[in-house]
Amino acid sequence: MTTPSSRGALGAGGVFWSFAPWIIFDVVAGPSTWKFAAFAALIASVVLNLPELRQGSVKALNAAALVFFAVVSVLALALTHHDLVWLETYAQVISNAVVAVVALGSLAFVPFTEQYARESTPREIWDTPGFKHVNRVLTLMWGLVFVVTAVLGLVAIHDTADSDWLNWVIPIALLVLAIKFTNWYPQYVRSQSMAARARVVHH
Repeated sequence: MTTPSSRGALGAGGVFWSFAPWIIFDVVAGPSTWKFAAFAALIASVVLNLPELRQGSVKALNAAALVFFAVVSVLALALTHHDLVWLETYAQVISNAVVAVVALGSLAFVPFTEQYARESTPREIWDTPGFKHVNRVLTLMWGLVFVVTAVLGLVAIHDTADSDWLNWVIPIALLVLAIKFTNWYPQYVRSQSMAARARVVHH
């Protein structure tokens, strides 16, 4: 089974930059700061998308960030505070849910991590089972991380006593584990493939 290199699954870390606007929004957003957070995330999205827009193609996660934070910013400017109470309350939950939908939805087309992996993987590898498998697993993993983060954020709205754990401690721990898994899994699959080929040769 041919697999991507240890860098292949994430295109040399490009996907981490694509998470930046969402992370900025999650970190900065609060009852009195979510509008500023939306504007900051929108600016980050525009900056990240400029190179791709010039090339005429935008990755799914980057496009989603650009659209989402543009919409939120427009709503922040156009609607009254009374009309925005629901968004102020659920903004972080919604943003995490959007990432989850983009990630899991991409499994029906091109797993979103594959868009980054192709940037550092030879074209002849793109259609191999190993390359496809690694990116499906990583995309599923990231989607589930953001599903859990969104659910935790929703629970935190009604459980203020444990809000720090639900909004920060557990999500950050999940993010760190996801990053470690993302770096480890392609190498693991590659080593397993090499070991299987070695066994075939010896037999």
